[in-house]
Amino acid sequence: MSQKYYLFTGAAGYVGSHVLSFFLEREKKCIILDNLSKGYREAVPADIPFFQSDISDVEILNQIFNTYPVAGVLHFAGFIEVGESVKNPGKYFENNVSKAIPFLEVVRKCRIPWVLFSSSAAVYGEPVENPISESFPLRPTSPYGLTKLMMEEMLQVYERSFGIRSVCLRYFNASGAHPSGNLGEAHLPESHLIPLACQASLNLIPFLSMYGMDYPTPDGTCIRDYVHVWDLAQAHFLAAEALDKGLASTVYNIGSEKGYSVREVIENLEKISGRKVPVQTAGRRPGDPAVLVASSKKIRQELSWVPQCQSLDKILSSAYQWHKKHPDGFTKSLKNHQEA
Repeated sequence: MSQKYYLFTGAAGYVGSHVLSFFLEREKKCIILDNLSKGYREAVPADIPFFQSDISDVEILNQIFNTYPVAGVLHFAGFIEVGESVKNPGKYFENNVSKAIPFLEVVRKCRIPWVLFSSSAAVYGEPVENPISESFPLRPTSPYGLTKLMMEEMLQVYERSFGIRSVCLRYFNASGAHPSGNLGEAHLPESHLIPLACQASLNLIPFLSMYGMDYPTPDGTCIRDYVHVWDLAQAHFLAAEALDKGLASTVYNIGSEKGYSVREVIENLEKISGRKVPVQTAGRRPGDPAVLVASSKKIRQELSWVPQCQSLDKILSSAYQWHKKHPDGFTKSLKNHQEA
Protein backbone atom coordinates (compact mmCIF):
# COMPACT_ATOMS: atom_id res chain seq x y z
CA MET A 1 0.00 0.00 0.00
CA SER A 2 2.17 2.85 -1.27
CA GLN A 3 -0.56 5.50 -1.38
CA LYS A 4 -1.86 6.90 1.88
CA TYR A 5 -5.53 6.75 2.87
CA TYR A 6 -7.75 9.41 4.38
CA LEU A 7 -10.19 8.34 7.10
CA PHE A 8 -13.56 10.11 6.93
CA THR A 9 -15.73 9.99 10.05
CA GLY A 10 -19.38 10.80 9.36
CA ALA A 11 -18.86 10.61 5.59
CA ALA A 12 -22.42 9.43 4.93
CA GLY A 13 -23.81 12.78 6.05
CA TYR A 14 -24.44 15.85 3.92
CA VAL A 15 -21.10 17.66 4.00
CA GLY A 16 -19.02 14.52 4.52
CA SER A 17 -20.45 12.77 1.46
CA HIS A 18 -19.73 15.76 -0.77
CA VAL A 19 -16.16 16.14 0.50
CA LEU A 20 -15.63 12.40 0.06
CA SER A 21 -16.87 12.65 -3.54
CA PHE A 22 -14.48 15.54 -4.19
CA PHE A 23 -11.53 13.46 -2.92
CA LEU A 24 -12.54 10.34 -4.86
CA GLU A 25 -12.88 12.34 -8.08
CA ARG A 26 -9.24 13.31 -7.58
CA GLU A 27 -8.30 9.63 -7.13
CA LYS A 28 -7.56 9.82 -3.41
CA LYS A 29 -7.90 6.62 -1.35
CA CYS A 30 -10.51 6.96 1.40
CA ILE A 31 -12.01 4.97 4.26
CA ILE A 32 -15.39 5.65 5.90
CA LEU A 33 -16.38 5.32 9.55
CA ASP A 34 -20.04 6.16 10.12
CA ASN A 35 -22.67 4.76 12.47
CA LEU A 36 -25.46 5.83 10.07
CA SER A 37 -27.47 7.41 12.89
CA LYS A 38 -27.77 10.53 10.72
CA GLY A 39 -26.09 9.63 7.43
CA TYR A 40 -27.21 7.47 4.51
CA ARG A 41 -25.39 4.45 3.15
CA GLU A 42 -26.57 5.35 -0.37
CA ALA A 43 -24.78 8.70 -0.12
CA VAL A 44 -21.35 7.04 -0.32
CA PRO A 45 -19.89 4.58 -2.85
CA ALA A 46 -20.26 0.88 -2.13
CA ASP A 47 -16.78 -0.01 -3.34
CA ILE A 48 -14.58 1.73 -0.76
CA PRO A 49 -13.84 0.48 2.78
CA PHE A 50 -16.83 1.21 5.05
CA PHE A 51 -17.02 0.58 8.79
CA GLN A 52 -20.41 1.07 10.43
CA SER A 53 -19.56 2.09 13.96
CA ASP A 54 -19.12 4.99 16.41
CA ILE A 55 -16.03 7.17 16.55
CA SER A 56 -15.67 5.92 20.13
CA ASP A 57 -15.28 2.31 18.98
CA VAL A 58 -11.64 1.80 19.92
CA GLU A 59 -11.47 -1.72 18.51
CA ILE A 60 -12.68 -0.66 15.05
CA LEU A 61 -10.41 2.40 15.04
CA ASN A 62 -7.39 0.29 15.88
CA GLN A 63 -8.37 -2.16 13.16
CA ILE A 64 -8.55 0.67 10.60
CA PHE A 65 -5.24 2.26 11.57
CA ASN A 66 -3.45 -1.08 11.77
CA THR A 67 -4.76 -2.16 8.35
CA TYR A 68 -4.46 1.01 6.29
CA PRO A 69 -1.64 3.60 6.10
CA VAL A 70 -3.74 6.63 7.12
CA ALA A 71 -2.33 10.06 6.24
CA GLY A 72 -4.90 11.95 8.29
CA VAL A 73 -8.49 12.07 9.54
CA LEU A 74 -11.33 14.24 8.28
CA HIS A 75 -13.79 14.42 11.17
CA PHE A 76 -17.44 15.12 10.26
CA ALA A 77 -19.19 12.88 12.82
CA GLY A 78 -21.28 15.21 14.97
CA PHE A 79 -24.85 16.25 15.69
CA ILE A 80 -25.63 19.63 14.14
CA GLU A 81 -29.09 20.91 15.14
CA VAL A 82 -28.96 24.14 17.15
CA GLY A 83 -32.55 23.90 18.41
CA GLU A 84 -32.21 20.27 19.45
CA SER A 85 -28.98 21.06 21.30
CA VAL A 86 -30.83 23.67 23.39
CA LYS A 87 -33.56 21.16 24.28
CA ASN A 88 -31.21 18.21 24.82
CA PRO A 89 -27.68 19.47 25.56
CA GLY A 90 -26.55 16.19 27.11
CA LYS A 91 -27.04 14.41 23.80
CA TYR A 92 -24.66 16.89 22.15
CA PHE A 93 -22.03 16.80 24.87
CA GLU A 94 -22.00 13.02 24.73
CA ASN A 95 -21.85 12.64 20.95
CA ASN A 96 -19.79 15.68 19.93
CA VAL A 97 -17.36 15.78 22.87
CA SER A 98 -17.33 12.66 25.05
CA LYS A 99 -17.11 10.20 22.15
CA ALA A 100 -14.29 12.25 20.64
CA ILE A 101 -12.03 11.50 23.61
CA PRO A 102 -11.42 7.78 22.90
CA PHE A 103 -11.23 8.71 19.21
CA LEU A 104 -8.42 11.20 19.83
CA GLU A 105 -6.65 8.75 22.12
CA VAL A 106 -6.48 6.16 19.33
CA VAL A 107 -5.36 8.84 16.87
CA ARG A 108 -2.57 9.68 19.32
CA LYS A 109 -1.50 6.12 20.02
CA CYS A 110 -1.50 5.23 16.31
CA ARG A 111 0.58 8.33 15.51
CA ILE A 112 -1.85 9.82 12.98
CA PRO A 113 -0.26 13.19 12.12
CA TRP A 114 -3.30 15.41 11.64
CA VAL A 115 -7.06 15.93 12.02
CA LEU A 116 -9.19 18.13 9.76
CA PHE A 117 -12.23 19.10 11.82
CA SER A 118 -15.70 20.11 10.66
CA SER A 119 -16.35 23.10 12.92
CA SER A 120 -18.94 25.85 12.69
CA ALA A 121 -19.58 29.58 12.72
CA ALA A 122 -21.70 28.78 15.79
CA VAL A 123 -18.50 29.09 17.86
CA TYR A 124 -18.78 32.89 17.49
CA GLY A 125 -22.28 33.21 18.92
CA GLU A 126 -23.73 36.71 18.50
CA PRO A 127 -20.88 38.65 16.86
CA VAL A 128 -20.19 42.26 17.75
CA GLU A 129 -19.87 43.08 14.05
CA ASN A 130 -19.86 41.51 10.59
CA PRO A 131 -18.08 40.17 8.60
CA ILE A 132 -16.59 37.79 11.16
CA SER A 133 -12.89 37.03 11.10
CA GLU A 134 -11.14 34.14 12.81
CA SER A 135 -9.78 36.48 15.50
CA PHE A 136 -13.25 37.42 16.79
CA PRO A 137 -14.27 36.41 20.36
CA LEU A 138 -15.62 32.86 20.69
CA ARG A 139 -18.90 33.08 22.62
CA PRO A 140 -21.29 30.37 21.41
CA THR A 141 -24.97 30.89 22.27
CA SER A 142 -26.04 27.25 21.87
CA PRO A 143 -24.82 23.92 23.27
CA TYR A 144 -24.13 22.87 19.67
CA GLY A 145 -21.75 25.79 19.17
CA LEU A 146 -20.16 25.10 22.54
CA THR A 147 -19.46 21.47 21.60
CA LYS A 148 -17.73 22.63 18.42
CA LEU A 149 -15.60 25.04 20.41
CA MET A 150 -14.78 22.36 22.98
CA MET A 151 -13.60 20.04 20.21
CA GLU A 152 -11.42 22.81 18.76
CA GLU A 153 -9.86 23.33 22.19
CA MET A 154 -9.32 19.59 22.67
CA LEU A 155 -7.43 19.51 19.38
CA GLN A 156 -5.25 22.39 20.58
CA VAL A 157 -4.40 20.41 23.72
CA TYR A 158 -3.55 17.29 21.71
CA GLU A 159 -1.21 19.34 19.56
CA ARG A 160 0.57 20.87 22.54
CA SER A 161 0.86 17.51 24.28
CA PHE A 162 1.42 15.11 21.39
CA GLY A 163 2.16 17.13 18.24
CA ILE A 164 -1.05 16.19 16.40
CA ARG A 165 -1.71 19.05 13.98
CA SER A 166 -5.24 20.17 13.15
CA VAL A 167 -7.17 22.50 10.91
CA CYS A 168 -10.64 23.57 12.04
CA LEU A 169 -12.92 24.75 9.24
CA ARG A 170 -15.63 27.01 10.61
CA TYR A 171 -18.50 26.62 8.14
CA PHE A 172 -21.12 29.23 7.74
CA ASN A 173 -24.29 27.84 6.05
CA ALA A 174 -23.38 24.87 3.86
CA SER A 175 -25.95 24.66 1.07
CA GLY A 176 -26.64 23.33 -2.42
CA ALA A 177 -26.03 19.97 -4.06
CA HIS A 178 -23.37 18.08 -6.01
CA PRO A 179 -22.90 19.37 -9.59
CA SER A 180 -23.95 15.94 -10.91
CA GLY A 181 -27.27 16.11 -9.09
CA ASN A 182 -26.60 12.72 -7.48
CA LEU A 183 -25.92 14.06 -3.97
CA GLY A 184 -27.85 16.58 -1.96
CA GLU A 185 -29.00 17.65 1.48
CA ALA A 186 -31.21 15.14 3.26
CA HIS A 187 -31.56 15.34 7.03
CA LEU A 188 -34.15 13.55 9.13
CA PRO A 189 -35.73 15.59 10.52
CA GLU A 190 -34.82 18.51 8.26
CA SER A 191 -34.29 21.88 9.94
CA HIS A 192 -32.24 23.89 7.42
CA LEU A 193 -33.80 26.77 5.52
CA ILE A 194 -32.92 26.00 1.90
CA PRO A 195 -33.95 22.32 1.79
CA LEU A 196 -37.15 23.12 3.70
CA ALA A 197 -37.94 25.98 1.31
CA CYS A 198 -37.38 23.63 -1.64
CA GLN A 199 -39.63 20.99 -0.08
CA ALA A 200 -42.37 23.55 0.60
CA SER A 201 -42.09 24.84 -2.96
CA LEU A 202 -42.54 21.30 -4.29
CA ASN A 203 -45.47 20.61 -1.91
CA LEU A 204 -43.46 17.91 -0.16
CA ILE A 205 -44.28 19.64 3.14
CA PRO A 206 -47.29 21.89 3.85
CA PHE A 207 -45.32 25.07 4.53
CA LEU A 208 -41.99 26.59 5.54
CA SER A 209 -41.78 27.88 9.11
CA MET A 210 -40.18 31.32 9.24
CA TYR A 211 -38.65 31.70 12.70
CA GLY A 212 -38.45 35.26 13.98
CA MET A 213 -39.73 38.39 12.27
CA ASP A 214 -38.32 40.93 14.71
CA TYR A 215 -34.55 40.67 14.33
CA PRO A 216 -32.56 43.93 13.97
CA THR A 217 -32.17 43.41 10.21
CA PRO A 218 -33.65 45.33 7.23
CA ASP A 219 -36.62 42.94 6.83
CA GLY A 220 -36.74 41.52 10.37
CA THR A 221 -35.51 38.03 9.44
CA CYS A 222 -32.14 36.42 10.13
CA ILE A 223 -29.27 37.04 7.74
CA ARG A 224 -26.90 34.20 6.91
CA ASP A 225 -23.86 33.56 4.72
CA TYR A 226 -24.52 30.59 2.39
CA VAL A 227 -21.58 28.65 0.97
CA HIS A 228 -22.01 26.02 -1.71
CA VAL A 229 -21.17 22.55 -0.43
CA TRP A 230 -18.93 21.91 -3.45
CA ASP A 231 -16.86 25.00 -2.63
CA LEU A 232 -16.73 23.70 0.93
CA ALA A 233 -15.44 20.37 -0.39
CA GLN A 234 -12.69 22.19 -2.29
CA ALA A 235 -11.66 23.95 0.93
CA HIS A 236 -11.29 20.59 2.68
CA PHE A 237 -9.18 19.24 -0.16
CA LEU A 238 -6.84 22.24 -0.07
CA ALA A 239 -6.54 22.00 3.71
CA ALA A 240 -5.76 18.27 3.58
CA GLU A 241 -3.09 18.83 0.94
CA ALA A 242 -1.54 21.57 3.07
CA LEU A 243 -1.60 19.37 6.17
CA ASP A 244 0.13 16.61 4.20
CA LYS A 245 2.88 19.14 3.44
CA GLY A 246 3.28 20.11 7.10
CA LEU A 247 0.83 23.00 7.57
CA ALA A 248 0.79 24.18 11.19
CA SER A 249 -2.46 24.02 13.14
CA THR A 250 -4.89 26.81 12.34
CA VAL A 251 -8.55 27.74 11.83
CA TYR A 252 -10.33 29.01 8.73
CA ASN A 253 -13.75 30.51 8.10
CA ILE A 254 -15.55 29.08 5.08
CA GLY A 255 -18.22 31.40 3.71
CA SER A 256 -19.22 33.41 0.68
CA GLU A 257 -18.74 36.76 2.46
CA LYS A 258 -22.28 37.77 1.49
CA GLY A 259 -25.37 37.75 3.69
CA TYR A 260 -28.96 37.01 2.67
CA SER A 261 -32.06 37.23 4.82
CA VAL A 262 -34.60 34.44 5.12
CA ARG A 263 -37.03 36.50 3.04
CA GLU A 264 -34.42 37.06 0.32
CA VAL A 265 -33.72 33.32 0.10
CA ILE A 266 -37.44 32.58 -0.27
CA GLU A 267 -37.95 35.28 -2.90
CA ASN A 268 -34.97 34.10 -4.94
CA LEU A 269 -36.10 30.48 -4.79
CA GLU A 270 -39.56 31.49 -6.01
CA LYS A 271 -37.99 33.22 -9.02
CA ILE A 272 -35.78 30.21 -9.82
CA SER A 273 -38.50 27.57 -9.39
CA GLY A 274 -41.45 29.57 -10.69
CA ARG A 275 -43.37 28.24 -7.69
CA LYS A 276 -44.67 29.83 -4.52
CA VAL A 277 -43.10 28.89 -1.18
CA PRO A 278 -45.93 28.64 1.38
CA VAL A 279 -44.78 30.22 4.65
CA GLN A 280 -46.01 30.20 8.25
CA THR A 281 -44.42 32.65 10.67
CA ALA A 282 -43.25 31.55 14.11
CA GLY A 283 -41.28 32.94 17.04
CA ARG A 284 -37.51 33.05 17.25
CA ARG A 285 -35.59 29.84 17.81
CA PRO A 286 -33.32 29.79 20.87
CA GLY A 287 -29.64 30.25 20.02
CA ASP A 288 -30.15 31.93 16.63
CA PRO A 289 -28.01 35.09 16.15
CA ALA A 290 -29.47 37.85 13.98
CA VAL A 291 -26.59 38.10 11.47
CA LEU A 292 -23.71 35.78 10.60
CA VAL A 293 -21.51 36.72 7.64
CA ALA A 294 -17.98 35.41 7.13
CA SER A 295 -14.69 36.92 6.28
CA SER A 296 -12.93 34.16 4.33
CA LYS A 297 -9.90 36.30 3.56
CA LYS A 298 -7.51 34.06 5.49
CA ILE A 299 -8.16 30.81 3.58
CA ARG A 300 -8.31 32.67 0.27
CA GLN A 301 -4.85 34.11 0.92
CA GLU A 302 -3.15 31.16 2.63
CA LEU A 303 -4.60 28.19 0.69
CA SER A 304 -5.65 29.98 -2.53
CA TRP A 305 -9.27 28.95 -2.05
CA VAL A 306 -11.36 30.33 -4.92
CA PRO A 307 -15.08 29.47 -4.66
CA GLN A 308 -16.63 28.44 -7.97
CA CYS A 309 -20.32 28.24 -7.04
CA GLN A 310 -20.78 31.03 -4.53
CA SER A 311 -23.77 32.88 -6.01
CA LEU A 312 -27.07 32.38 -4.20
CA ASP A 313 -28.73 31.50 -7.52
CA LYS A 314 -26.30 28.61 -8.10
CA ILE A 315 -26.84 27.33 -4.57
CA LEU A 316 -30.62 27.51 -4.80
CA SER A 317 -30.78 26.06 -8.32
CA SER A 318 -28.68 23.02 -7.40
CA ALA A 319 -30.64 22.44 -4.19
CA TYR A 320 -34.00 22.78 -5.94
CA GLN A 321 -33.05 20.36 -8.71
CA TRP A 322 -31.84 17.79 -6.15
CA HIS A 323 -35.13 17.90 -4.22
CA LYS A 324 -37.17 17.87 -7.42
CA LYS A 325 -35.37 14.72 -8.65
CA HIS A 326 -35.18 13.10 -5.20
CA PRO A 327 -38.46 13.96 -3.42
CA ASP A 328 -37.87 11.14 -0.94
CA GLY A 329 -34.18 11.84 -0.47
CA PHE A 330 -32.24 8.62 -0.03
CA THR A 331 -35.32 6.41 -0.11
CA LYS A 332 -33.85 3.12 1.12
CA SER A 333 -32.00 4.71 4.00
CA LEU A 334 -34.98 6.90 4.85
CA LYS A 335 -37.01 3.76 5.49
CA ASN A 336 -34.23 2.41 7.73
CA HIS A 337 -34.13 5.66 9.73
CA GLN A 338 -37.91 5.60 10.19
CA GLU A 339 -37.80 2.02 11.47
CA ALA A 340 -34.88 2.66 13.84
